[in-house]
Amino acid sequence: MPLFRVNRPGKERRFFKEGFDTMRKVFACLLILALSLTVASAAFAVTKVGVMTGTTSQGEEEYQAAQEMIRKYPGRIIHVTYPDKFMDEQETTIQQILSMAADPDVKAIALVQGVPGTAAAIDKVKEIRPDMFFINIVPHEDPMLSAQKADLVLETDNPKRGVTIVELAHRMGAKTFVHISFPRHMSYPLLSERRDIMKAECEKRGMEWVFVNAPDPTGDAGIAGAQQFILEDVPRQVEKYGKDTAFFSTNCGMQEPLIRSVLTTGAIYPEQCCPSPYHGYPGALGIEIPEGKAGDVAFILDAITEKVVAGGGAGRFATWKIPINMAFTYASVEYGFDLADGKIKGVDIEHMKALLTKHAGNAQFSTYNNVATGEKADNFLLVVGESIIFGGK
Repeated sequence: MPLFRVNRPGKERRFFKEGFDTMRKVFACLLILALSLTVASAAFAVTKVGVMTGTTSQGEEEYQAAQEMIRKYPGRIIHVTYPDKFMDEQETTIQQILSMAADPDVKAIALVQGVPGTAAAIDKVKEIRPDMFFINIVPHEDPMLSAQKADLVLETDNPKRGVTIVELAHRMGAKTFVHISFPRHMSYPLLSERRDIMKAECEKRGMEWVFVNAPDPTGDAGIAGAQQFILEDVPRQVEKYGKDTAFFSTNCGMQEPLIRSVLTTGAIYPEQCCPSPYHGYPGALGIEIPEGKAGDVAFILDAITEKVVAGGGAGRFATWKIPINMAFTYASVEYGFDLADGKIKGVDIEHMKALLTKHAGNAQFSTYNNVATGEKADNFLLVVGESIIFGGK
């Protein structure tokens, strides 16, 4: 047997040709498979909506609304939070919004709330994702700036609430109205306008107007310091002005201690900064919401009524029958999906009204119109809901 095999040239050429043909067929099959997978993945890619809320310290209601949307739309919601001290950490807020926009499947972003830094973040996102649709909810920045940067803006009708809150407090027996806030909030045009309207409405009804300057929860004392101030100051104000004193605060983090203090002192609480049966009441009154009752508005209204009446506050506590910021969140997420799925195009105010009516029930709508300055924004939707007085008429 020979030690070496001598290949024949013709056979060698046939071997390489057959091998090359085989490799070419394999490569073609792999390419077809890769293209098929790409097309399939594109066909089955899910669109997503980004949601930014506060933490449970700054806005538990909004945070829980986002969590509910995550459960309802698994794998389709990107949720981030802005920092508690958002005034000092605006860059963090901007980075959080940019992180959502970095996902190419995210087609719309709902900002609950539109804290300072939002306008700058929208600008940065639009540079790389001009198609991104933004819904700014409860904007902290200038109203017209917010309307110019975001595609849609949602907010409670604060100027109108300047009338309705005082009117409700007066109907509940208030002779004095205590407005609690701080310079940062009073620099917001809509909040300062509401304050001025409230003051004028008090004068019209013969009610004494009192403005209390509280610590800013984003300041050095933090949320804990602001809450402690409420617990200490409310009894002082009731001692000075009597039990027929209505209290209103512009800050979410102050609502629980305010409700607790007002109930203890026998005073009046007409409405939260963000009116909702879920805002402040469950924590302040020690109401546990069973898993099966989450989102059951009738259940929470009955539970609050029971606690308020038992605490001697019947007819002196109220809120809206709807959780407005939760409704804003639900409606905005659904709007984002409808937009991404091609059911609507761009800004559709009537579609947003329909979604808000679905989640908020009987509500009144208007668009931003500053009579004093003449500024208008058709994409800035304002909402007022219906009130309920616990244990009263």
